Amino acid sequence: MAVYALTGFSLVSLLSFGYLSWDWMKPSLVADVATDPMEKSLPPAFARPPHIIFILTDDQGYHDVGYHGSDIQTPTLDRLAAEGVKLENYYIQPICTPSRSQLITGRYQIHTGLQHSIIRPRQPNCLPLDQVTLPQKLQEAGYSTHMVGKWHLGFYKKECLPTRRGFDTFLGSLTGNVDYYTYDNCDGPGICGYDLHEGEDVAWDQSGKYSTFLYAQRVSKILASHSPKEPIFIYVAFQAVHTPLQSPKEYIYRYRSMGNVARRKYAAMVTCMDEAVKNITWALKKYGYYDNSVIVFSTDNGGQTFSGGSNWPLRGRKGTYWEGGVRGIGFVHSPLIKRKRRTSWALVHITDWYPTLVSLARGNLSNVPGLDGYDVWPAISEGKESPRTEILHNIDPLYNHAKYGSLEDGFGIWNTAVQASIRVGEWKLLTGDPGYSDWIPPQTLTNFPGSWWNLERLTDGLRKSVWLFNITADPYERYDLSEQRPDVVRTLLTRLVHYNRTAIPVRYPAENPRAHPDFNGGAWGPWASEDDGEEWEDIREPLKSRNKKKKCKICKLRSFFRKLNTRLMSNRI
Repeated sequence: MAVYALTGFSLVSLLSFGYLSWDWMKPSLVADVATDPMEKSLPPAFARPPHIIFILTDDQGYHDVGYHGSDIQTPTLDRLAAEGVKLENYYIQPICTPSRSQLITGRYQIHTGLQHSIIRPRQPNCLPLDQVTLPQKLQEAGYSTHMVGKWHLGFYKKECLPTRRGFDTFLGSLTGNVDYYTYDNCDGPGICGYDLHEGEDVAWDQSGKYSTFLYAQRVSKILASHSPKEPIFIYVAFQAVHTPLQSPKEYIYRYRSMGNVARRKYAAMVTCMDEAVKNITWALKKYGYYDNSVIVFSTDNGGQTFSGGSNWPLRGRKGTYWEGGVRGIGFVHSPLIKRKRRTSWALVHITDWYPTLVSLARGNLSNVPGLDGYDVWPAISEGKESPRTEILHNIDPLYNHAKYGSLEDGFGIWNTAVQASIRVGEWKLLTGDPGYSDWIPPQTLTNFPGSWWNLERLTDGLRKSVWLFNITADPYERYDLSEQRPDVVRTLLTRLVHYNRTAIPVRYPAENPRAHPDFNGGAWGPWASEDDGEEWEDIREPLKSRNKKKKCKICKLRSFFRKLNTRLMSNRI
């Protein structure tokens, strides 16, 4: 059966997609910049700390950029990447909060207590307040720091907000996903609120503006009001292309030939985001920043395949530790790069941006010991070897334990029922339940035949709890070598044991009814006082007993909320 699956894989891989022509110089529908200020110039000497623009997109699949062979038009990203350095051995985390926390702290999530799931709107949880953040280090180095877009690192009290964690200004959302026009976010039936904030205030007046447009225009305004003689850091965390799938009609029309409706809307959102990046680049040139700037582009996790995204030809999707969940789109574009127009296969992880950018800014890293990231600028700019040789993708003790895992299967040193993944050199090990493991081709056709790719998943063996791949030779994770190379399995398990000894307790508190937006004027925002302690607990109980207690707590909360909602509605009536 596995033979048939691989045959199907090769047949589908022969499909080709047409590309529409695109004019880089065509005026954008997003821009508030009317003219094209782009002009050729020679790279200056690296005499001053560079302006840093970090662009993070949400749920953009590995396949969903033009230079990865996509049917989606991304001319701006294609050009910026082609003129800079493409990072083709670049890793992120499989979901939102973990990637953002590791970018901002330079630490693996086992070292911040955020190794399980995401921070949910009603949880009294946020990025640990004892962590010195990337923008704080850049402020110390004399930078003006600004954030535009999605935070998703907690907000239950004011100390957790972006403006308290190193950003001079903030415009964006605090939760994980909002409507692109109304900025409403529901965290369950009847638990809805507005989520767009300017600084620490609710930005009610911005409702109705498409977020991708709004965020690009805000970046342009920041650049227009700042002096290019002073270093600036702008973190642009687009909401795009996370659900809900919403885009202006003129972008959807370009993809009217796509039979799959979700893919059509998703493609429109990607292209709209691409134009927003073009306008940011134009603004950098127009206002005099570009020649001394570094633009970093990164996705936050793999694409969500049932919402139009594609990670083809990688295995898996968002939320999984297969390559489709953790291998990201990444590139660096800058006149300051010494060896441009090339592809780098240096191993890079999202934690590396912290020390890399602070070093570029001539900041001080001596007072932030224990970082998990490395300074990879020499590898990016000069083509030198990456200082990174391994990546801990994660260890999550709370995720559902694999039914067939055991300590015995882990040579007596590791319980293979625990969800974990690590890469060391060319080897990658997964234990526990890594998540949905199919290979899913782009959903460009209506009712794309899907029976062939399920065969491989079924023959992969549902009774397994250990997988080993040579990622260099087998980037699509088709050939499990765990039985052929038990020596490598044991070596990587030993590394997991080492990392696990350094892990801090998981921070995943129960939801708090005080977070309901109705208590905050109809908007999501801080609800705990500054005197309230950090509400988290040391989770070390056996998983089964904890699940029972957690379920009981949730039931009580739901019952309380139903009664509370009834009272609130009756008062309104």
